[in-house]
Amino acid sequence: MEKRSRGSGFSRALITFILFYRLSITACFPGDVKHPNAAGTFYPQDAVELSRMIDGFLEAAKPEPVQGEILALISPHAGYGYSGQAASYGYKLITGSPYKTVVIIGPSHSYGFSGVSVYSQGLFRTPLGDLEVDKAFAQKLLNKDNNIFFELRAFEKEHSVEVQLPFLQKVISGFKIVPVVMGDCTLSECQKLADLLKLAIGERKDVLVVASSDMAHRYDYEEVEKADKLTLSSLEKMDDEGLYYGFREQRLEMCGMLPVVTTIMLAKELGHNKLKVLSYTNSAIVTGNKNKGTWTVGYTSCVIDQEKKGETAMLSKNQKKRLLEIARSSIQAYLKTGKKLEVSETDPELLKENGAFVTLHENGELKGCIGNLSASQPLYLTIRDMAVESATGDFRFSPVTLPELKDIEIEISVLTPLERVDSIDEIKMGTDGVLVKKGFNSGVFLPQVATETGWTKEEFLSNLCDQKAGLPALAWQDKDTEIYKFSAQVFSEKEIMANE
Repeated sequence: MEKRSRGSGFSRALITFILFYRLSITACFPGDVKHPNAAGTFYPQDAVELSRMIDGFLEAAKPEPVQGEILALISPHAGYGYSGQAASYGYKLITGSPYKTVVIIGPSHSYGFSGVSVYSQGLFRTPLGDLEVDKAFAQKLLNKDNNIFFELRAFEKEHSVEVQLPFLQKVISGFKIVPVVMGDCTLSECQKLADLLKLAIGERKDVLVVASSDMAHRYDYEEVEKADKLTLSSLEKMDDEGLYYGFREQRLEMCGMLPVVTTIMLAKELGHNKLKVLSYTNSAIVTGNKNKGTWTVGYTSCVIDQEKKGETAMLSKNQKKRLLEIARSSIQAYLKTGKKLEVSETDPELLKENGAFVTLHENGELKGCIGNLSASQPLYLTIRDMAVESATGDFRFSPVTLPELKDIEIEISVLTPLERVDSIDEIKMGTDGVLVKKGFNSGVFLPQVATETGWTKEEFLSNLCDQKAGLPALAWQDKDTEIYKFSAQVFSEKEIMANE
């Protein structure tokens, strides 16, 4: 009896332990399906209505195309009636892309915690169907750092990850997801998550990252626009540390700032170095209610892609405006003092070494045009120096005087590297500039020359040889003549002012 009694006690203890263990596992790990908690509030619960709504957003979106491989999107997560149109700009660009894993990183709105919660397995359900969690990818993030773990409560009432899923389901197929929610994190913890993501991605080209974030939240439309303008400027510079500390000091506002900072860190580590703002709006613009005292939230859609070899990154409006300001200030300073303008810059794109030309027009007539096809100094300094040279050193024209400067319109052409062509068939008129070179003689026409003159390709090349290179008009036909092409981003003060 004693033995049986001991045996029965042991069995009961074992059963109790097993039950407790199973209950613990159930409490600590996700079930088979994570049901939606934002359907019917942030977006329609009916699948047909939801599908039609997203189709309408995508049809209306007209994002500027990007040339490089897209690694990441920054996308808003408010109700679709407010932010859906802005979000569609990024998703429109990835339509049909062959991504196999999508990492969605959002902030925590309803559960306060420190660190990062990674959903480890199971399915996420939306009205459009189920999405499988990429368990193998998630495991590469979990248990590698004490601050990165799975916490189910971070996802139970969270919408920042969920609202991205129907858009993804509409534009790509055959993919798994890695849902991530960030609580409070230090800059080094953001970097640690970025490092682990980099290791998990490895050499794969089929991984997309979506950083989920709205922008400023305030009771004033004008304050939101002003605050968001500062944040967008830092985003375009991909200044992760500036964004992080600006957020901590309450100078920059994004509710998903930590996911955004982490995504930018990751992108830079992987060589994806261009961030483009595709769309910006806010709730006051969407509703038409810009009255002071009305709660207003900003929304932006951004894309991070990779600058290809031999390609000059597309400059943003703010970057173009900055270069034009440097050009005018440089001319003005030189005409007043005879000295170069002392100027500094922190924008990564403007610190790159690029060839560039500065063209001046006075009352519609050419007044100067000088530049470098290549450069050994940062772009902003090339613009500073070429602006002064165009104003004072183009011997075809009299130097610009200080009183004349107010009537001068400045145009800048930022060039891609030279590419030698074997046949003039490779030259696209209006798109390509051309350099011809034979012996010690050379000459160059910018791409816009073809548009301004209306010349045929043969006339373009003949005039280039004759007028610019000091060669016979038909020298471009000689085998000994080297022909190079390049493209350019061309922008002017007139263009920038027209879009203000």
